[in-house]
Amino acid sequence: MLDAAKVQAQDADYLRKRQRKDPQPWRTVYEPLYDARDARRALERYLTVSYQRPYAIAPGVSVTLHDAGHILGSATAHFTIKRDEGRELAVGFTGDLGRRNTPILRDPEPLPPVDWLVCESTYGDRLHEDACDAEGRLGQIVRDTAERGGRLIIPAFAVGRTQEMIYLLHCLYRDGKIPQVPVFVDSPMAVSATAIFRAHPECFDAETVEEFLDQGESPFAFDRLRYVTRVEESKRINDLHGPCIIISSSGMAEAGRVLHHLLRGIGDPRNTVLFVGFQAAATLGRRLVEGAEEVRIFGEPHRVRAEVRSLDCFSAHADYGEIGEWVSRLDRGRLKGVFLVHGEPGAQAHLADHLRKAGVPRVEALAPGRPVVLD
Repeated sequence: MLDAAKVQAQDADYLRKRQRKDPQPWRTVYEPLYDARDARRALERYLTVSYQRPYAIAPGVSVTLHDAGHILGSATAHFTIKRDEGRELAVGFTGDLGRRNTPILRDPEPLPPVDWLVCESTYGDRLHEDACDAEGRLGQIVRDTAERGGRLIIPAFAVGRTQEMIYLLHCLYRDGKIPQVPVFVDSPMAVSATAIFRAHPECFDAETVEEFLDQGESPFAFDRLRYVTRVEESKRINDLHGPCIIISSSGMAEAGRVLHHLLRGIGDPRNTVLFVGFQAAATLGRRLVEGAEEVRIFGEPHRVRAEVRSLDCFSAHADYGEIGEWVSRLDRGRLKGVFLVHGEPGAQAHLADHLRKAGVPRVEALAPGRPVVLD
């Protein structure tokens, strides 16, 4: 939240400066949605709640959190609401639902029986690439880029995708499957998030425990890896010659230090830009993935000469097949319906059709401001 507040303040300041050059008589007021003071006040009100322990949030209403397998600490929520005559209504929320058999984190847990489910639909119209070959495909991209003498720039979300990239690169280095090029994690937020990962090995899956922790190793440390926090260190990366790997946020290339690396690297055909997460509409990441030949970075146009790759197998969101499988594990005798949120219209429509064919009695996409009565 503090990082987002800083980014918003910088964006607002940039837009105000550009506005001064605008001859139009009208003016838009650019202000951050919240600032660092607001974020600190919100953080003071946070409360930690463990998985699988009911917590009362209002008279007659309790919530139990279950591991969503999406990012460290992510949760699905199971609400119970006491009603008249001793009846009880159960409502589930997926939040961001993770995937099975991904590195580091445990698989998503099933929810207890619910009457209604509010479900995400980010990848409601897509199936991910084979996750089993994720390491191999990443290794091939590293080798191809290194052979060209280029840089591999990976825009990655600071929490989740960055740690997964570090883990897989560690495995590739350890097994001698990629050349010994330096790896930089250039994101203060990602550095802080990785420290939190290190502090919570109880959330790791069995494979990570066996391959690293039981051997006295950290999955997030190896000889060629360097964490970068200071601005001066980040700038010095650009002075290096030869192949390297740069992991930097933001994951959709909309803000953060990755923009500076893209600014310097997008025009070099030796380089590769690799996207490993969902790219929302109208973001720089989405434009690059869709094959834009020219993009604007810091307001200036730049030709795209670097190779642009995207690997959906690294996405932390379940695809429509995985969502359907997870929903199928609910008590189907009690489930009355599913409401879809957090997805583009086409993804929601496809997922709704998929769930109906699977036997869910009622599926619909929620609309902003339209109330729904749960019975």
